[in-house]
Amino acid sequence: MCGRFDIHSAIEIIARFFDVDDVACDFAANYNVAPSQNIPIVVNTGKKNRLILSRWGFLPSWAKETRTAYSMINARAETVDSNRSYKDAFLRSRCLVVADGFYEWQMRDKVKIPYYIHLRSAAPMAFAGLYNVWTSPEGVEIGTAAIVTTGANELMAQIHDRMPVILHRDDFSPWLNPEVHDKDVLKPLLKPFPPGEMEAYKVSPKMNSPRFNSPDNIKPTA
Repeated sequence: MCGRFDIHSAIEIIARFFDVDDVACDFAANYNVAPSQNIPIVVNTGKKNRLILSRWGFLPSWAKETRTAYSMINARAETVDSNRSYKDAFLRSRCLVVADGFYEWQMRDKVKIPYYIHLRSAAPMAFAGLYNVWTSPEGVEIGTAAIVTTGANELMAQIHDRMPVILHRDDFSPWLNPEVHDKDVLKPLLKPFPPGEMEAYKVSPKMNSPRFNSPDNIKPTA
């Protein structure tokens, strides 16, 4: 799964890396992004890529209340095209979730040890995401999003059995294109990222608390 990540790149770097035409939001560095927080995502309107904020925790149109989102932060790649909650968004409302790295916990002797995982290139990460603009019973519109996850690659398997789908830059266009509805085009994109292009190391257990939001979160520990 992916339950915590960080985003610290400057917005100018993000806009360039994700080929953003319209920066429609602003945000501060967050070294401990947690569910229900607003996160930067890239969407395509059919004409241009837009950088917007969306709440992390997907709400399908049939949801009655926002509490549903707390259990819908991740969508499994294996069932994303058939799951009642996600299948419409998979075909019509895909996005890129902007990140610099993510955290995962390894269970060792009944103790959860946090790891930070990032790209060796230090480039931003593009998580495959789904989004939906949910309308509350009172008529309030809320943008919501989920991160698509897949089975672990060889690196991640030492820590956890799942990982977020990280897309290569060549995959951005078909994933974001609202005119692409072909499962045979989309599903092959949802695969584990090459382990040789990633690095993982232990970090301070202080980051277990979402309140601990500091560059120290991503510093290696012994």
